[in-house]
Amino acid sequence: MDQATEDAAVKSATDFPAYGQARTSNELRKLGVFVSSSGVRSIWLRHDLANVKTRLKALQTKVTEKGGIPTEAQVQALEKKKLDDAACGEIETAHPGHLGSQDTFSVGTLKGIGRVYQQTYIDTYCKVAQVNLYTAKTPITAADLLNDRVLPFHEEHDVPVLRILTDRGADYCGRVDKHDVQLFWRSMTSITPKPR
Repeated sequence: MDQATEDAAVKSATDFPAYGQARTSNELRKLGVFVSSSGVRSIWLRHDLANVKTRLKALQTKVTEKGGIPTEAQVQALEKKKLDDAACGEIETAHPGHLGSQDTFSVGTLKGIGRVYQQTYIDTYCKVAQVNLYTAKTPITAADLLNDRVLPFHEEHDVPVLRILTDRGADYCGRVDKHDVQLFWRSMTSITPKPR
């Protein structure tokens, strides 16, 4: 792919982020740049612009960092992105440890062991994850992941865990004075549990 074609496809991705690869290919042909829709996709993949969300993010970065005045279509696309982010529950965090997300997933069944569950914790800022596998889905296993992996990792890097987001399942919620995870959270004075 020649550089002029690559640059045109990348520019089109931020100029018209809502256009798909076929429409972008057609619009570029009108400008004398001949590239197939699969060629456009290939270029976008190389530049992390493969979907509307990443193209809108690139447009937002371009407008913020390089200045300039966005077109009416770009403004509308950015406004739609803000509404979509709010509707989909996009979470913005300020630093590592600001908000972690914890959930339990059923991994499957192993012969001779039975059901296997994955306890997962992800720091929503830096996307670092800690995982343990268990044969039960209980409050004790939820607390164990925090005690066994999450807290030692954060202490090692001198980053306190400030909040934890859960789905308010039975393994995370219950009577504050008797529920294992609730008791564990209360013993960690820096954590504020946040329901989803």
